[in-house]
Amino acid sequence: MAHFRDTTDCKKKHFWKAAGETFGLNVGLWAFDRYVLKGHYSYISLKTIKANFKHGFDWDNDHLSTNMFAHPYHGSLYFNAGRANGFNFWQSELFALGGSAMWELFMESEYPSKNDIIATPIGGAALGEVFYRTSDLILDNRTSGGERFGREALAFLISPMRGLTRIITGEAWEKKPVVGNEFGKPPYQLAISLGTRFLTSHDNDRFFKAGASARINLEYGDRYASSLRPYDYFSLLLDLNAMKTQPLLSRVEIMGSLLSKEVIDTEKSNLTLGMYQHFDFFDSDTIRTNYTPGVLEPCVVPYKLAIPASAGVGIMFGYKLPRFTFHVTGHANGILMGGVLSDFYRLYHRNYNWGTGFSAKLKLKGSMCDDKLSFSLNNRFYRLYSQNDWYSDKGYSPNPGEPPVDVEGDSSRGTVYHLEGQVNYKVWKSLSITTQCDWFNRSTLYHRMVAIDPSFSINGFFIDSNQLSFQLMLTYTL
Repeated sequence: MAHFRDTTDCKKKHFWKAAGETFGLNVGLWAFDRYVLKGHYSYISLKTIKANFKHGFDWDNDHLSTNMFAHPYHGSLYFNAGRANGFNFWQSELFALGGSAMWELFMESEYPSKNDIIATPIGGAALGEVFYRTSDLILDNRTSGGERFGREALAFLISPMRGLTRIITGEAWEKKPVVGNEFGKPPYQLAISLGTRFLTSHDNDRFFKAGASARINLEYGDRYASSLRPYDYFSLLLDLNAMKTQPLLSRVEIMGSLLSKEVIDTEKSNLTLGMYQHFDFFDSDTIRTNYTPGVLEPCVVPYKLAIPASAGVGIMFGYKLPRFTFHVTGHANGILMGGVLSDFYRLYHRNYNWGTGFSAKLKLKGSMCDDKLSFSLNNRFYRLYSQNDWYSDKGYSPNPGEPPVDVEGDSSRGTVYHLEGQVNYKVWKSLSITTQCDWFNRSTLYHRMVAIDPSFSINGFFIDSNQLSFQLMLTYTL
């Protein structure tokens, strides 16, 4: 299998420039929050900094999208401040950690967050490396004029800190006789889909919603090649919705190799073992039309799940015949930190439990008739355990407006299944019709004593919710 050189180790490292960009990013964001948004948390002083160090870290209560995507994205900017200044993956992770610690301890009047100091650097490394390598596919130092401007602008949008560094150093407009890609020309496949999405509700309800959807699916590198460099192979899946009852960003999935070893390489088959980092984000909102605002109803939201800090072992197997190929991948992961929907915890913007646990993933992908017809089947299982309970341990009531409490949420065991099937039929060159169906099942066991009648009670109960989704899209593949 082909190997592609990472020239980052050949670049000169600029520590102070990377540190200055990290520091400047934090100061600039704080200034925006303080003088434009006038956020209460941005009124900082020596007194608030001292209080942060004295109090220590808490679990916070921001939105799932804030804690599990926006903060990791912020971490990706720190990460790429290091990456763009000559540091490798692991070294750049230290800039993400340092930038996050600076923000949590110095730049906010709210107490620092346990979840942020984990999700920001670890999730930031996953997003950051994907964005950095994707921008590398776009840049071409040989070009000039309008083409050069377009390439630099698009690369800046994908990896802002790399774009900023190129502007500071003058690389953004310096014409050279070579392309200047840091990772050579690895193989990749980019699929962009546009279409519609149909949702049906859960339990015994029969609600139906429809809206527009978009999907970006990128597979980068050779999945079967041996490598000691992180993210020589990765996959990215991004789902967007234009539906009144659903969040704009509903799904982000990243799987990147940390190290891999090809153990079988023949004309017909390949087998690779390795360690992989995973970033999973699934967000939904209610699709009911008859619930009462302000009244707590279990399962109004079908599911919420986000795993910004997860890694484990994986196996990839491929088999080829003249007109048929298939690939099988399996992963078993430990989850350092994640969040899963809660039916009861309601405090500020938060309706999910923090937890640790594990996940397992199995995927089958194949094509036939010279790639005229392709298909995939994915099965995902997540299990999260939450211990520090607001209900039994603290005695707090999760009513809006109360001060934050340092808890994981409900003492519970949350389980999420996701089964997904997809079929693509090529209708013309790179254009395909894509149909997809997926099913989410979220089941949570709450560890509470519940009285059935004066003489009988049970310790623990389950609440389940489900959602079916159908998509019909046109897909263009590069």
